[in-house]
Amino acid sequence: MKQEGNEQALLRGLARNDRKAVEMIYKENYNMVLSLVINNNGSADDAKDIFQEAMIVLYEKAKSGTFELNCLIKTYVYSVSRRLWLKKLQQANRFSEVGDIESVVPVEDDMEDHAKKNSEFEMMDKAINNLGEPCKSLLEAFYLQKKNMQEIAVDFGYTNAENAKTQKYKCLMRLKKIFFTHYKNGNGDE
Repeated sequence: MKQEGNEQALLRGLARNDRKAVEMIYKENYNMVLSLVINNNGSADDAKDIFQEAMIVLYEKAKSGTFELNCLIKTYVYSVSRRLWLKKLQQANRFSEVGDIESVVPVEDDMEDHAKKNSEFEMMDKAINNLGEPCKSLLEAFYLQKKNMQEIAVDFGYTNAENAKTQKYKCLMRLKKIFFTHYKNGNGDE
């Protein structure tokens, strides 16, 4: 698998402190960590710190020579960064909504969980693309563009927000049906 070879090459480069490998890992992962931190009560400076710490963890693992990466570098960096950030939030007493840090799973489980979520997101993406209009646009307007029901009613020509809400519910049920019928059973490539 080509991607796997690239990932291993990047790790070997990182272990050698190869500038190109370091830059590539930075380029492919920094914005993800920035989003994670900023969306969870952090600043750009916090994100830089967390990313640096995650890179050090990855560097030390790569340098050990015994490290076997069983997921994408992106998944690993995300998981490490998430755990580091949760720990920092707890120490700063800004830990909210996420729950008790003790309930955060070990990074290996976290990575598997993240990889599983990634594949579910891919399946969900396929399901959304099979949803058709206006459902696809309506759900994107609500969940991605964060529009409220009143705005959606106006944009989509519904008589009021309540009708838009009913339509959103029907679209969600349709999406759920498509997702579970076709994709949950591993038939995503139909």
